[in-house]
Amino acid sequence: MTGSRDLTDIADRVVGWAADGEAVEAVVGRSRHTEVRAYEGDVESLSSAESMGVGIRVVLGDRQGFAYAATFDDDVLAETLAEARDNASFASPDPHVGLAEPDGVAVPTLDLFRPSLLQVPTEDKVAMALELEALVRAGDPRISGVESAEFVDAMGEACVASTTGIRSESASTACYVAVSCLAEEDGLTQTGFGFSVGRELGDLVPADASDDAVMRSTRLLGATKPASTRATVVLDPYVTAQVIAILGSTLSGEAVLKGRSPFAERLGDEVGSPLVTLVDDATNPLAYTASATDGEGLASRRTSLLADGVLQAFVHNAYTGRWAGTASTGNAVRGGFKSTPGVGCRALALAPGQLDQPALLRQVGDGVLVSSVIGMHSGVNPVSGDFSTGAEGLRIAGGELGAPLREFTIASTLQKMLRDVEAVGSDVDWLPMSAAGVSLVIRDVTISGT
Repeated sequence: MTGSRDLTDIADRVVGWAADGEAVEAVVGRSRHTEVRAYEGDVESLSSAESMGVGIRVVLGDRQGFAYAATFDDDVLAETLAEARDNASFASPDPHVGLAEPDGVAVPTLDLFRPSLLQVPTEDKVAMALELEALVRAGDPRISGVESAEFVDAMGEACVASTTGIRSESASTACYVAVSCLAEEDGLTQTGFGFSVGRELGDLVPADASDDAVMRSTRLLGATKPASTRATVVLDPYVTAQVIAILGSTLSGEAVLKGRSPFAERLGDEVGSPLVTLVDDATNPLAYTASATDGEGLASRRTSLLADGVLQAFVHNAYTGRWAGTASTGNAVRGGFKSTPGVGCRALALAPGQLDQPALLRQVGDGVLVSSVIGMHSGVNPVSGDFSTGAEGLRIAGGELGAPLREFTIASTLQKMLRDVEAVGSDVDWLPMSAAGVSLVIRDVTISGT
């Protein structure tokens, strides 16, 4: 842990002010964030911010109130607690409101905090962003511009305590470099991107991010629209990560309870290929979003959502768990001390297969590699599962990557795509998001082009 004793002391103090008959939760947080963006060899923007404060939730019977303050001053916190009480008195009754209660799951010890990241001088962060941009520009003579080259880091620590017996701490650091570039040839332009993710500066490899961005942009030069057809597609890990993140949203207890999931009422059903095993596991230190605890202070844990294609569970926080007549799965998500907890998947990943992407391409023979998608969130209906999104990629011919393709759409439904998974790659890639990527082979996908 990081020496967040002061946060715990504050949380304990606020909880100690609870009156008889009320439940009080205090979330005390502190964070730092830096973002540097390079452009044409200079710093286009540099921002850094620090935040600290306390969010207080009060439950009075079947009513809940919340208020927060961006300070640790005791007088202000006492006023904030009074404001939360007042808000509770005006809230609509809800039989499911209540704070999380200890469930016996031990908080894991995770090595997610690197003090070294806090000591990095700003000039080193600037230098890394500039280095990234320079690497991309030098990566190929067809690179005509760099849309963005950035370094981002973040540190966060928090304590949650409550009158119900919750008392937990978490802390982590994270950083990444990301670049998006343009490649041009014969008057045609394509874009590409690359990332490198870590918990301290030494984890980052700008050359890897640069190589990916250059490769992704230049290999699409000369792309043409494909003819409309149905084909086997191989999703690039970055695309797969976006798909399973949307799938995860359909497996939240809130979506299910509100009738907004195509998988409601299907627990125990075989909803996917036997090759599909999907877990949510924020205890995995490789995940960018790993954390020892969830937004209500319960221990993070591994939740199997699909096992061999069979729907195993939905994710819950204390509220949706109570509403569903079950228990929290440690999936309370929270945007810091300024918000009340929601529910959602926190670190999704498919169980990897045995083959890397080149081997999968040979196995597929003929099809399409989807390297990126456009407007994924607007193209997928998480209620019905209908899926239609713009894409670009490369033709797969004879087991090898072939001609580049652009301006086509891929369409199916989440349900059908799960059933039509033909192979899962071994190339797990943890990205700066709440889901890991892996190459994914899906048969019989509608491709609309010319």
